[in-house]
Amino acid sequence: MAAASDRGELALVLHTHMPYVEGYGTWPFGEEWLWEAIATCYLPLLELLDRRGGDVTLSLTPVLADQLAAPGLADRFAAFLRDVRRETHRIDVAGCREAGREEWAAELERAAGDYERALARVEALERDGRGLLGAFAPHAAWTSSATHAVLPLLATDAGVRLQLETGIASHRARFDGPARPAGGPPAAGAAPANPAHEWRGGFWLPECGHAPWLDPLLEEAGVHAVCVDLTDVLGRGSTAQLAPLQSADGPLLVPIDRATMELVWSDDGYPAHGLYRDYHAFTVHHHRVWSNAGETYDPAAARAQARRDAADFVARTIARLDAGAAALGRPALAVCAVDTELLGHWWYEGIDWLEAVLDEAAAQGLRIAHLDDALQRHPAVPVAEALAADLPTTTWGTPRDLSTWDAPRVADLAWQARALELRTLGGTAAQTPPSPRALRELLAVQASDWAFQVTRELAGPYPRERAAGHAAALEAALAAGADPRDDGAVRNLAPHLPR
Repeated sequence: MAAASDRGELALVLHTHMPYVEGYGTWPFGEEWLWEAIATCYLPLLELLDRRGGDVTLSLTPVLADQLAAPGLADRFAAFLRDVRRETHRIDVAGCREAGREEWAAELERAAGDYERALARVEALERDGRGLLGAFAPHAAWTSSATHAVLPLLATDAGVRLQLETGIASHRARFDGPARPAGGPPAAGAAPANPAHEWRGGFWLPECGHAPWLDPLLEEAGVHAVCVDLTDVLGRGSTAQLAPLQSADGPLLVPIDRATMELVWSDDGYPAHGLYRDYHAFTVHHHRVWSNAGETYDPAAARAQARRDAADFVARTIARLDAGAAALGRPALAVCAVDTELLGHWWYEGIDWLEAVLDEAAAQGLRIAHLDDALQRHPAVPVAEALAADLPTTTWGTPRDLSTWDAPRVADLAWQARALELRTLGGTAAQTPPSPRALRELLAVQASDWAFQVTRELAGPYPRERAAGHAAALEAALAAGADPRDDGAVRNLAPHLPR
C-alpha cells in the first residue's frame, strides 16, 4: 500500500439541482419535489457540511438557487411540513394501528421526526436572516448553466453565452459578490456575501454534456474546470480517468471515475442493500416503512450498514488510487460525482454514509480534497496526448451520448427548443433585442429536465405540459417585441440576465 501522500486523493463532488418547479403545480409533481428535497436532503446535508464538510465539493445550479431565493418560499415550505406532512403521517399512523401493525406505526412516528426537524431548521434559518439560500453560502463552490440546459444541444453561440453568463452572474452575485455596506441590508434574494469563498471557475456541465466546440465559450465565460464522463472514451477503470485533461481551447476537463462512483450509484451499488429503506414502496399517504428486503425498516441496522459500506468504499478507493498512482508514476485523482439528491432523498441513509466516509477516510489514511484545491496539485495531460482520436460529444446519460435528450421520443422537444433559440437570438431578433421575458422563457424551454423526465417516464404529462407552456409564453413574448414589461409568470427564474 502506498503512503497517503503518494497515492493521491479523492474528490467528492455533489451536484445539486432541481428543475424549475416553484409555482408550477403541487401533487404529484411540481413544488412538492422541491419541498421533499429540502426536507430530506438539503437541510440534513447542510447540517453535516456545516460541521465538517469543507473538503466536499458542492455545485449548486442557478435555477435551484433562484427557487431557494424566491419570495415566500420558506413560508410555503413550512406550511407543507405543518399542514401536509404532519397530517399525512398522523393519518397513516392511525391506519396502521387500526390494522394491527404497531411496528409500522412506530416507524412512521419516528420518520415524522425528520420533517419536524426540517421545520425547526428552516424556522431557525429565517430567524437568523440566512434563509434557505443563505445556508448554502459557505459551501456552494461550483455553478452551472442558468437552467441546466444540455449545452451541446444548443443551436447558437449566443444561446450558450446566455446560459453561461446568466448562470455565472447568478452565482457570483449570490455567493461571492461585493460585501454589503456596513449596517446595510443584503440585496433582495441574496445570500450573505462571502469574499473568502470567491468562485474559482468550477462549472458543472449539465448532464456532463460536453463537446469540444464549447471549450472556447467556456473559457471566455471564465470557466476553468468542468467534469466530463469519458468512461467510453478512456475505458472504464482506466488509469487515464485519474488525471485531469487540458483542452486545447479552454478549461480543464476532469474525468469522473465510474469505477469509484458505481460503488454508490448503480443498480448494484450500496443503496440496494436489503437493510436500507425502500424508496419505491409507499404507505397510503406516500410514506416509507419497509426495507429493500421487504421487512419493517430498522433504522439502527441501516445506520450500521451505512458505516460498513463507508469502510468498504474508502478501502476500495484507496486500492484504486494506489493502483492508479503506480501506473501513472505520480499521485492520482479520483472524482466521485453524484447528484446531491441521492443522499437523504433517494438513498435515505446516504448522509449517514457520507459522514461515515469522512470518518473512515481519516482512520484509513485517505485524503479527501476539495476539487478546486486538488486541481492545483495534479498536472493536466493535454487531450491530444491522452486520446488517439478526436474527443467526441459526451454526457453521463445512458448511453453516454445525447440520446436521452434528443432521441426520437423527445426529438420534438429538442427541435422546438432550437427553433425558438434561433428565433429569439438570431434572424430578425438580432435587430430588435428580445425582452427579458422572452429570454427567461427561452431559458425555461431549454432546461434538460423536460426531455429527461419524458425519456425516463418519471412524471406523466407534466414535463411536456411545462415545455409547451414555456414555448407558448415565449411565442407571446416575441410577438410583443421589445416590450420591457415582465408579467412575472416565470416568477423568480433567472433574475441575473446579462444586460
